[in-house]
Amino acid sequence: MDKHYKKEGKYSYYEAGEGTPIVILHGLMGGLSNFDAVAEYFPTKGYKVVIPDLPIYTQSILKTNVKSFAKYVKDFITFKGFDKVILLGNSLGGHIALYHTKLYPEKVAGLVITGSSGLYESAMGDSYPKRGDYEYIRKKAEDVFYDPKIATPELIDEVYATVNDRIKLIKTLTIAKSAIRHNMAKDLPKMTVETCIIWGKNDAVTPPNVAEEFDKLLPNSTLYWIDKCGHAAMMEHPQEFNTILEEWLTKKNL
Repeated sequence: MDKHYKKEGKYSYYEAGEGTPIVILHGLMGGLSNFDAVAEYFPTKGYKVVIPDLPIYTQSILKTNVKSFAKYVKDFITFKGFDKVILLGNSLGGHIALYHTKLYPEKVAGLVITGSSGLYESAMGDSYPKRGDYEYIRKKAEDVFYDPKIATPELIDEVYATVNDRIKLIKTLTIAKSAIRHNMAKDLPKMTVETCIIWGKNDAVTPPNVAEEFDKLLPNSTLYWIDKCGHAAMMEHPQEFNTILEEWLTKKNL
């Protein structure tokens, strides 16, 4: 990943490949929202994969909300000179992608969401643990996945460090409140962009009924399920995720 990592102005981002840009938006904690397999695969298929670091914990508290993050993504897309992009988001990143699409539909050629918040009130609050001891944090991190082994010691350490950092904890709770405030239920029926919904059948953070609700409310959506899979499909079943996404992109001529 390192050789593809760039820093320009206020933006740090991963970029690889040439072609239609796929801009990937991660969730609250990078380790719980890891897109390595997507980033390695799609540059070989005629896409440019771009993963900006979102300023989740680095902006003032007034800019720590879904709407500000969506504006940050718009500014980044403009900075890169992209005309239209495919937006792919997981968890909070999915919510930011949806909100960005609501505000700037002209910039979005296609939308892909997986384990996205935006409809389900407790998706943020419950899944991100308040401070706690290491064992409790380990259990919470494992709950994100169907297979608890995906929650490696490094990943658990990252989550533990984040929730035990007072400023980050305050910002996490601020974002959780913002996610509830920016509920997308009324907006989705007006959003006509082609949308691919890829969901883990065993997602305990944003359960399957959330995916069904997204599919019902979005006019041009297609819903795909991945079995034995939790909240981060692209981490637990990377090949299946890539296959589904590639099929959908091909079908929609994106």
